[in-house]
Amino acid sequence: MKKFILTGCSLWLMAMAVAQKNIAENTLLWKISGNGLQKSSYLFGTMHLLCADDAKLSDNLKNVIKESEQIYFEVDMDDLLGMMGAMKYLKMNGNKKLQDILTAEEYKKIKDYFEKKPAMIPLEMMQYFKPYFISSLLSEQSMACTAQGGMEQSIMEESKQYKKEIKGLETVEFQASVFDSIPYELQAKELVKYIDSADKNDDATKELVAVYKMQDLKKIQELTEKEDGGVAEFIDLLLYNRNADWVNKISNIMPINGVLFAVGAAHLPGDKGVINLLRKKGFTVQPIANSLGTSM
Repeated sequence: MKKFILTGCSLWLMAMAVAQKNIAENTLLWKISGNGLQKSSYLFGTMHLLCADDAKLSDNLKNVIKESEQIYFEVDMDDLLGMMGAMKYLKMNGNKKLQDILTAEEYKKIKDYFEKKPAMIPLEMMQYFKPYFISSLLSEQSMACTAQGGMEQSIMEESKQYKKEIKGLETVEFQASVFDSIPYELQAKELVKYIDSADKNDDATKELVAVYKMQDLKKIQELTEKEDGGVAEFIDLLLYNRNADWVNKISNIMPINGVLFAVGAAHLPGDKGVINLLRKKGFTVQPIANSLGTSM
């Protein structure tokens, strides 16, 4: 009997260890404490592009929203005028357009694609946009759902009942300027590649959504860092430099108020991810179970 009890205890401890390991590897919600904080803050990994049915909030996340004094997104999503004025930052500098930086054959591919699959914004207007933005619009259009809504929108809706203060770690202008540091010609070539392999890209989007719903940060990191044309060489610019800047800002924001920081999930994992950088600054960052995709 004694041996059975010991064995049972051992199995229970092993099960608890596995459960904790699974939470650590498969959650998007993290608690930030220690290092002189008067109140705990939280970190949540979002995905900007989801079907509305997948953008559900867990009980734990709803409670975090309720208890937090402020909510920080990558940009201030409550600044309606700022968001409406973002259109001017989406355009390429120098009044350039796609026809200026692509061959006639390459541009024809894009034009033919839009004729077959009309977008909300006509190509005549969109060809002045930074090509990466056009690619993101095409990804959004490929989503197989009647209604779309990122996690940010769901968090915003939940926060309205508590009249939470919404802020941003960056400005829309800064985010748009990041893409000015990547040659427009390279972005345009990548747009052509996207169109050439539209079906493959649709599968890649589905895979990323599936991994996000599994809350597998390690896999999200792998997909993000995967070599993708000439884009991977700019990962410091797009991801890691911003992570370091955010962590400095987060460290200054947290000491008095309890805050929820909701940023793209790809920013969380890895040695240069927000979680590890916060730990290096002396904060305790712990995983919290988060039942993503279930309406509570």
